Amino acid sequence: MEREAKLILGIGLKGEKYPSHKDGKILREYNTWTGMLRRCTKECWSKNPSYVGTTCSDNFKSYTFFYEWCQTQVGFNSKDEKGKSWNLDKDLLVRGNKIYSETTCVFVPQNVNCLLTRSEAKRGKYLIGVCWDKQHSKFRAFCKDGKRKNINLGRHSTEQEAFLAYKLCKEDVIKKVAEEYKYQLDYRVYESLMKYEVSEND
Repeated sequence: MEREAKLILGIGLKGEKYPSHKDGKILREYNTWTGMLRRCTKECWSKNPSYVGTTCSDNFKSYTFFYEWCQTQVGFNSKDEKGKSWNLDKDLLVRGNKIYSETTCVFVPQNVNCLLTRSEAKRGKYLIGVCWDKQHSKFRAFCKDGKRKNINLGRHSTEQEAFLAYKLCKEDVIKKVAEEYKYQLDYRVYESLMKYEVSEND
């Protein structure tokens, strides 16, 4: 019962070895840890269905372990060009992964994270990157350029043709972003991005 009372979000054990705050400010380690735990709760799942079923490893339930793990990770102390800290990512190395763990997680710049995020609510009924242009009775393809700007990939006779245009563009954008960050990323992240293949289920 005493142990249960110390659990953070009903999952994690903070322990006494490392603080959660310093000089009145929440530590990045603690903020990242609690954010991860929150995504493993049913409350989060109800608001963000893409996280349904997400869990974390036993090691990651320990703030002590997580704190020490962070100190050894490429990108943990990095910031992007806008001064934002890099994001904890669980499914770049293992596609579709639902488990936050010491072997599956890496830190990546926010724009890399957004580049691979599925936007279910915005998808509509067509394949990813495709919409119906009612005015011209054609399928239209579009893709983000890695800087959150849209690239117009033209109109196509079939949904599949439009998706293929999107796929080729998206994979090219991902490789360009990977090259941009090549010497800052964990080598596993760089390799995963260079080999990334867009699928209809993305």
